[in-house]
Amino acid sequence: MAHANLIDGRAIAGQILGELALRVAALKAFALTPGLAFVRVGEDPASRVYVGRKEKACADLGIFSETHVLPYAATQAELITLIHRLNADPRLHGILVQAPLPKHIHEAAVYSTVLPEKDVDGFHPVNVGKLMLGDPSGFHPCTPAGIRQLLIRSNVATDGAEVVVLGRGNIVGKPMAAMLCQKGPGANATVTLCHSATRDLPAHCRRADILIAALGVAHFVKAGMVRPGATVIDVGVNRIDGKLVGDVDFLNVQPVAGKITPNPGGVGPMTIAMLLQNTVRAAEIRAGI
Repeated sequence: MAHANLIDGRAIAGQILGELALRVAALKAFALTPGLAFVRVGEDPASRVYVGRKEKACADLGIFSETHVLPYAATQAELITLIHRLNADPRLHGILVQAPLPKHIHEAAVYSTVLPEKDVDGFHPVNVGKLMLGDPSGFHPCTPAGIRQLLIRSNVATDGAEVVVLGRGNIVGKPMAAMLCQKGPGANATVTLCHSATRDLPAHCRRADILIAALGVAHFVKAGMVRPGATVIDVGVNRIDGKLVGDVDFLNVQPVAGKITPNPGGVGPMTIAMLLQNTVRAAEIRAGI
């Protein structure tokens, strides 16, 4: 049963993919097919599933993709050599290195090896710097960019809003805070970034017009932490008894929230849509469009 306050990430991602299909068709009219390379290290089951979904999304949209899998024992030097080869491949406009990487590989060194113009994940220091500076020419990380689109397309006002982001990770928390406090549509908010050392975290949460949970702790956000009518975005990916659950205690929080994302079916589809949008944009930039 559909609830009036649900933010349907699958439906909104579908709108974006429909818009992207037109842009892919326009590129193909110039004999240019957007290309995306996936790189996995090891056989982490979740990573295999995630890359599989992204491969299918590429195929559905008419984006060329290829996947490179290195053994878990591969060295950092071997991975960097592969990335240099992909950087030089003119068929490829984007490169995605699937996290997590094995402990013996330094993630920052790997992400900074991908050319900034092929960094469709938005993790290269150049793209991170552009995000902090409010320079729109860089690529934004896919999950925060997807959340921003969810807010814009669900008519959630961010201008002057109190936003609380739970979690200070480099993939969601920090870039999300940076994105929402910029000038512009779907931004211009007052942002509080909370983490494990935050004092009286529930009090911060209850102030929020928009609460974004990206802690990676199952069912952390309880109903008593949410101001009635607030928008709640659940980014968490946790497994309990093999079942996927978010950071929000959904069943108890939903009646309190003004709008809320389900999990799964909220943020996840948007992350993939933004990855494909970044790849299409990278192809357009290369083509001079």
